[in-house]
Amino acid sequence: MSREAAEDLRYINQYKNKIIRAANNYGMKPSVVAGIISRETRGGRGAGFVNGWGDNGNAFGLMQVDKNWHTPRGAWDSQEHIDQGTEILADCYRTVGREFPQLTGTMKLRGALAAYNMGTQRMDPNNVDAHTTWGNYSSDVLARAQYYERNGY
Repeated sequence: MSREAAEDLRYINQYKNKIIRAANNYGMKPSVVAGIISRETRGGRGAGFVNGWGDNGNAFGLMQVDKNWHTPRGAWDSQEHIDQGTEILADCYRTVGREFPQLTGTMKLRGALAAYNMGTQRMDPNNVDAHTTWGNYSSDVLARAQYYERNGY
């Protein structure tokens, strides 16, 4: 179990309906979207997260949409923002599937999560987390997602 996911559950639950709606709209698992929100902002309460901005003012909202690659939409905790982050994840999933057709199942999802964190341009399909933050982004988000799936997501 991810200790952080358990600590974040009550904060993540504030956004449960928005998470489920966005996940359903974009064909992603709600537990994975919740896992990203937990990893990125600890449910909106993470260190360095000020007025919706993190990563030294480069990333916005619960899902930390990077302003260098996307124009953030909506308020930091809005449905519009969660939709945007989930849409970016779904696009990463499609891109990884197209660029790395040898990845299937969980590895394809791990690749999409790594791409959400760092983009596909530096991805090593043999070690998708090699260039992610702390070298564990996809495995950490999936561990959190497993916890959230067991808790109603």
